[in-house]
Amino acid sequence: MKVTPLPGNRQVVIDLAERDEPLPTKADASLLHLKNILVPIDFSNCSKKALTYALPFARQFGATITFIHIVAPYYAVDPYGLTQYERIENELRTGGKKKLKELLAREVPSSIKTNSLIVSGRPGPEIVEAARDLHADLIIIATHGYTGLKHVICGSTAEHVVRNAPCPVLTVRQEEHEFVAII
Repeated sequence: MKVTPLPGNRQVVIDLAERDEPLPTKADASLLHLKNILVPIDFSNCSKKALTYALPFARQFGATITFIHIVAPYYAVDPYGLTQYERIENELRTGGKKKLKELLAREVPSSIKTNSLIVSGRPGPEIVEAARDLHADLIIIATHGYTGLKHVICGSTAEHVVRNAPCPVLTVRQEEHEFVAII
């Protein structure tokens, strides 16, 4: 290797011999090291869009995507005063598992490593807990962008996740300036 300074501009020319190793480039020295990406899925179009954003990240970094579907608590009482929590929750979990399996088979290339979780509870706290347990490097979550009274009444899962997540969070809106080509 031969290093020659250029006159007057504080730059150098590096000549490599055939036996020299190539120099690392800026692309080789990426500051991002994503290994685990968490993507909540509720089967809405917006959450499917979050999946679309997750795929190029996983492909570029060789990361595993864990898809999580949360079955919200069901508080209903039948007319006779008997609760059906377990039966209804099991039906919702089974249906969610089936829909998630179908979605992943249809939308995710086999070259991308995936895991899936079906959990019961309140979506925001469950997503944050899963991110901690999985040591997620990134969460990619959809948001419907509720504002005003609707936001106050419904709350915001995405807002809860952004405020409490142990890792960076990329929020994906239904309509926004795209930086991923939607095919």
